[in-house]
Amino acid sequence: MRAPAESGGLPVIERDNPLLRGTQITLTGHVQGVGFRPFVYRLANEYRLTGYVQNRLGEVDIVACGNPESLRNFHRDLIDQAPPLSRPNIVSSESVEQVSFEDFKIVASAADADARIFVPADNFMCDDCKRELNDPSDRRYHYPFINCTQCGPRYTLIKAMPYDRENTSMASFELCTDCRSEYESPDDRRFHAEPIACPVCGPGLEFEKGGHDEYSDADTEIDAALNELRDGNVVAVKGIGGYHLLCDARNWAAVASLRRRKQRPDKPLAVMFPMRGPDGLDAVRLSVQVGAAEAELLLSPSRPIVLLQKHAYTRLASNVAPGLREIGIFLPYSPLHELLMQGFGSPLVATSGNISGEPVLTENAAASSRLAEIADAFLHHDRPIVRPADDPVYRTIAGKVRPLRMGRGAAPCEFELPWRLTEPVLAVGGQMKGTLALGWENRVVVSPHIGEMDNPRSLDVLEQVAEDLQALYAVRATRLVCDAHTGYTTNRWARRHELPFATVFHHQAHASAVAAEHGGPGQWLMFAWDGVGLGEDGSLWGGEALLGVPGAWRRVASLRPFRLPGGDLAGRAPWRSAAALYWQLGQNLQDCPDVDGLAKSAWSNGLNSPTSSAAGRLFDAAAAIVCELSNVSFEAQGPMLLESLCDKRREPVSLPLMADNEGILRTDWAPLLAVLADSRLIRSYRAEVFHSSLATAILQQAISARDSHGDMRIGLSGGVFQNHVLTSQAVELLSDDGFEVFVPEQLPCNDAALSFGQVAETAARDEEIDDHG
Repeated sequence: MRAPAESGGLPVIERDNPLLRGTQITLTGHVQGVGFRPFVYRLANEYRLTGYVQNRLGEVDIVACGNPESLRNFHRDLIDQAPPLSRPNIVSSESVEQVSFEDFKIVASAADADARIFVPADNFMCDDCKRELNDPSDRRYHYPFINCTQCGPRYTLIKAMPYDRENTSMASFELCTDCRSEYESPDDRRFHAEPIACPVCGPGLEFEKGGHDEYSDADTEIDAALNELRDGNVVAVKGIGGYHLLCDARNWAAVASLRRRKQRPDKPLAVMFPMRGPDGLDAVRLSVQVGAAEAELLLSPSRPIVLLQKHAYTRLASNVAPGLREIGIFLPYSPLHELLMQGFGSPLVATSGNISGEPVLTENAAASSRLAEIADAFLHHDRPIVRPADDPVYRTIAGKVRPLRMGRGAAPCEFELPWRLTEPVLAVGGQMKGTLALGWENRVVVSPHIGEMDNPRSLDVLEQVAEDLQALYAVRATRLVCDAHTGYTTNRWARRHELPFATVFHHQAHASAVAAEHGGPGQWLMFAWDGVGLGEDGSLWGGEALLGVPGAWRRVASLRPFRLPGGDLAGRAPWRSAAALYWQLGQNLQDCPDVDGLAKSAWSNGLNSPTSSAAGRLFDAAAAIVCELSNVSFEAQGPMLLESLCDKRREPVSLPLMADNEGILRTDWAPLLAVLADSRLIRSYRAEVFHSSLATAILQQAISARDSHGDMRIGLSGGVFQNHVLTSQAVELLSDDGFEVFVPEQLPCNDAALSFGQVAETAARDEEIDDHG
């Protein structure tokens, strides 16, 4: 029997009582930072067992002694009655020599085990803490940092494992007598609640305006911030994973001011709603439609942003999400948010406190400096945020709520692969929607959203998170994996590093991410549709169908290629994609913004006009034509506006499917142009025909591939499949024709999953090499 790492905890061997039995149980999974040890302690006492429970760096080790029936019930209830935030997994359970303890104890954590570490995510405020927050007789009344073992920050304040207070950013806050008593009492729900605090000993707020702090207690600081919001001002508020920029979501002028200052003229803004009614969603339902699945997710412990269709009569300002049918909605998840929402009483815009594209800001001084031109006032606190975590975002696509961005409360995400890596690897993803993935053996951990990788701060955070993940999980990568595009910041970073590196082509990573998430035998036909990614032939892919399995993909179908005038410029100027389609056919785009002809001249001469087969650029072209949208202010703005026009499924335009000189099946988009440009047809009809035609093209490619290559499962990957109109129609058409269809459910289908796909592809290659010597 393994003895606890505490000298006073050794058992006494008892050989003369035949009624007693002993068992040693080892659990892994999400068992740290979720109140699991206090739960074990209470359960053991309920069954009158003696022994101990101990954290051992990712494992929980239990030795229990008692009568056989009590031990059986205890063993069962460890899983059946586990705390709601835990996900325990019993990895071993064995009888031990008959032992006896005086009682059941929680012994000090041990950091010397070679164990499977799981890092807990940040959690919302639980109902018990919320009741105390609103109880005038409670000593934590209106205390904005109230928490317990079932709620509060985790990932964003952990410096090292095991998860103990001295290994968190709360270590510098010395516990007062009352908090110490709760922290050390196994019967208290704050027993070893590592972020435990109160107004006497814990973090505090600081309201800042004009560089001055004028107040001293939490209620007064919050009241000052509320007054700013009521006056139509913008307030930067420090939360769990970083800062939010808040303003009145019903005040058009306030929203316009935030947009102007942040230089974010069109991109939709998230809105935080107060909780009202029996389930807390009455206020939300006044503005948006909420289905059962969305309601469950809104109220889940991660409290994510969920995209929901707005009512025509919503009182939210029209410029919160201009031109779109959906609004990103979330509920207050921290006690500070709860107090702000209770005080304000109506919805607040709550967008990331950052310079657009960068990671969310976390440090007080940096926020005051870098957001000075955006925020009228600041509500800081002095609990350090160890690493940023932006809010996660979800959307209903093809009948299921799926992630668009992983963040606070939903990450780090942990997976098991069907293959084993030969050595630990760190995958650094792509250029957009940056994430990292640490892989070793058959495990992968994916970081929260970092940001767009085209700015120095994103690279700084990438390096920090890379180091943190390796330190927290006690795994040191010996190889890097990156996208094959040498122009990507992450590729250049990997090449500068001292470690050896491997590259994975963009769409292979997309394909392997879906295959690894869903698993199972047999070959896949993986549709990888996005805006851009370097292909194996050196062109810009993005409308591909890859056949095979991870480690062995080959392209069998694609879209008709065209050359993009200006290359990367086309991403923010959709007219360039539209003009390219016409120029490819020897025609001209009506009212083309290329008034001086320079773009066409360069295109004609092959200057900065790379060949592309990207579906995302095809969507840009359609948006430019139908919505008369020449330029955009954020990625995918055109396709989002085009999708918002759709209500019905229309009869598709027949798009020819023919093999090119290399045997690749190519869907020809040319017949779509006549419908897209027909101004006699209403915009919604043209948008609907476009979507139904591309969904039908996917089906045609799948049928042709099945006829040539036999049965296969279908996967949909890449950012284009964030479009619920296209994806829903494609899934329905494919399913009706007998295909089994898979869309990502645990990670986004966009580039946020590239790092995971890079690890999966690498592991599959490693196993292929091992199998063949």
